Amino acid sequence: MSDTIDYGNLMHDAMRDLIRKVLGDVAASGLPGEHHFFINFDTRHDGVEIANWMHDRFPDDMTIVLQHWFENLAVSEDGFSVTLNFGDTPETLFIPFDAINTFVDPSVEFGLRFEMQDDHHPDLHLAGDQDAIAEEAAPVTDPERDAPDTDADAQDPSHKEAEIVRLDSFRK
Repeated sequence: MSDTIDYGNLMHDAMRDLIRKVLGDVAASGLPGEHHFFINFDTRHDGVEIANWMHDRFPDDMTIVLQHWFENLAVSEDGFSVTLNFGDTPETLFIPFDAINTFVDPSVEFGLRFEMQDDHHPDLHLAGDQDAIAEEAAPVTDPERDAPDTDADAQDPSHKEAEIVRLDSFRK
């Protein structure tokens, strides 16, 4: 038994469970209303399965958008798979929940950012308004492969100043 309660890892687990539940609900019932997600993930993380050209183009991290067109969203205990369209080419990705850096739903100004501190303790940022997180998780486009996006919201979502709560400020 440890001398301390590891609140950082407990919060990470709880927030990843939240993402798992949200994506599971979307897989079962579709996206409700105006909800959509920007999900940034570490492409180097063990278990990430993406096409070789994606690894070449995004060697560190990549942001996907679940909004208008996606198929075969399947959620497991460890991660999720989804088929997305890249320049009229469907690609299936598998993303472990532990690989997620940010999860943003701009429609309700909700965002999470997961970070590891130097001492390998997790640091979780919660945003009631996602501007700072969404800026970091803004969708990436590859002009050589991606078709132009005609959705103005995906290109330029309106954002407000984010209020980020740093959990490390509560640690002793």
